[in-house]
Amino acid sequence: MNRSLSSPDEVRGWLAGRLPSDWFLDAPEVVIDREEITVVGRLSPPETAGSSDAEVAAAAAGRTREFRERTREQRIAIARELQGLSGRSVAWGARVGERTERFTHLAVPVMTRLRQPERQVLDTLVDAGVARSRADALAWCVRLVGRNTETWLADLREAMTHVERVRAEGPPTG
Repeated sequence: MNRSLSSPDEVRGWLAGRLPSDWFLDAPEVVIDREEITVVGRLSPPETAGSSDAEVAAAAAGRTREFRERTREQRIAIARELQGLSGRSVAWGARVGERTERFTHLAVPVMTRLRQPERQVLDTLVDAGVARSRADALAWCVRLVGRNTETWLADLREAMTHVERVRAEGPPTG
């Protein structure tokens, strides 16, 4: 049976059944947008008691790399299956302690029209060396807003999820 996964709950459920149980310490974080599904799992941290910050960071990077190499073929196979079922690209990541690394995720172009005052903001960032181009400056601004409004964005996403659920429970359209 070839079915299509369209809702975030279906994708998360499919992954819960499909991912090897020994990969992550708990259920992975699954982030879904229009183009991509990103699966980020928490790995067991290496033993670093009494180590320097640099040693802890290097150990976390090593654990992430080991996971990435060991699971590569199986992750590719799972990603291909999920891409066929969802129509979205699949990216992976790992979290060790406070360090998160994402593997081969998309950078999607976004077209926008800006008036002169907004272009001047971007040009100031470029001229000051904060960004290499207007595109980099715009991405920098989006990251800054995302960091500074994280709680508000989370509340907004939760509200949108509730609206989606209510719509699905409503009468059929068309």
